[in-house]
Amino acid sequence: MTASPVSPATAGFDTREMVIVHRGLRRESRLLVELVAAVRPGDTARAGVLADHFGLYRLGLHGHHTGEDELLWPPLLARVDLEADLVLRMEAQHERVAGSLAAAEKLLPAWTAHAGEAERDALVATLAEHRAALIEHLDDEEAELLPLAQRLLTAAEWHAMGDHFVETTPKPQILLLLGVVLEEATPTERATMLGGLPLPARLIWHLLGRPMYARTVRRVRG
Repeated sequence: MTASPVSPATAGFDTREMVIVHRGLRRESRLLVELVAAVRPGDTARAGVLADHFGLYRLGLHGHHTGEDELLWPPLLARVDLEADLVLRMEAQHERVAGSLAAAEKLLPAWTAHAGEAERDALVATLAEHRAALIEHLDDEEAELLPLAQRLLTAAEWHAMGDHFVETTPKPQILLLLGVVLEEATPTERATMLGGLPLPARLIWHLLGRPMYARTVRRVRG
């Protein structure tokens, strides 16, 4: 016996939306490693800027994965048999990603206090470990989990993850995290992501969010 589709199963959602989100996470995890490694010893101002950006990245990743933990894994596990090991593997990967991110967070205060070289290098190594765990998870999720979700979830169950993220994330940070997602999106992907927002939210993005994100990128990337 294997997994069987539910009804109504897939009308009204496209799992490629998550691939767009993952692209932003891949980029930002890479940039954190590169930008922290480039900070000169003693440059506490620059260390502070990147520590703030780490906080934004952590907020986005935590919100994304919390939505999956609470709203994606339970319905999938209820409808699979042979694929249960896959879902459990995704959950275990979440724990490793979260653990590596927490390890990096613990190293931040020592580095931001004096921007010491040894503290910087320890943080870079931990961020690199985090990125490796994250990339493994995102690759597996896109290759194996998303096709399963497309087949087994209802549209309401899928969209509940996005609703959960919006409801639990502070509003100013949502605009910046939307910028993270849209930065490398194609015009079609951008239209897809923005098209799911109500008109007032789209106006706020264009009038406030887009320039705010551009300023953040200039500050963070120097």
